Amino acid sequence: EEIIHTLQFDNLKRRLAAWKEKGGEDLLEGLWLVATFQYPDLEFSKIKDQIQQIYYETWLEFKPEAVPLDQIKILNSVIFNKLKFSPNTKNFHSAGNSMLNVVLETKRGNPISLCCIYMLVAQKMKLPVYGVNLPRLFILTYKQGKNQFYINVFNKGLVFSKQDIDQYLNNLNQKPNDIFYQPCSHLDIIRRVLRNVIMAFEKTGEEDKEQEVRQLLEVLADEND
Repeated sequence: EEIIHTLQFDNLKRRLAAWKEKGGEDLLEGLWLVATFQYPDLEFSKIKDQIQQIYYETWLEFKPEAVPLDQIKILNSVIFNKLKFSPNTKNFHSAGNSMLNVVLETKRGNPISLCCIYMLVAQKMKLPVYGVNLPRLFILTYKQGKNQFYINVFNKGLVFSKQDIDQYLNNLNQKPNDIFYQPCSHLDIIRRVLRNVIMAFEKTGEEDKEQEVRQLLEVLADEND
């Protein structure tokens, strides 16, 4: 079993490095790779089909001619009311909250995993929705030209403004920084997911797994760091 695990882990590191080399273009692939750390037999096609199904459910109710805020309300209605996705507040720090297959099965997740599902579906609907790296919270932004607002997926898609982010940062005694307002890269997203997994294994005392995920994070390290 140890030999098999070592081979699978080495293979995962190679796949993650290759994903980074390609510029991390496919967010779903990056999330799948993270999930294969815990579920090495997980097939990419399975989670791709599940995201496609959520897209289909959304497409049935979507109105391309609607204004952006109304389009977001439709997404919120499908994802949170019809499909019943919600925050996993009981086991917030569980590693499963960062494993996309688990989140798709249980419909419970942390801010970043729920945001990723929401964003993948929104982008399939051709909406300009992207991830934003806030301290202690991951959110989304709808950004097209000068039209920009923010979406708190962990709070059922609550829409808010730049002024609300200013207030949030002020409450945390954080100085405003452009990265807290603008879209981040897929690489940034997967790095943050891995940091969440590290924290989960720290809390459960699974040191071996924690150290291995740290190695995965090193594979994605920014050369400028």
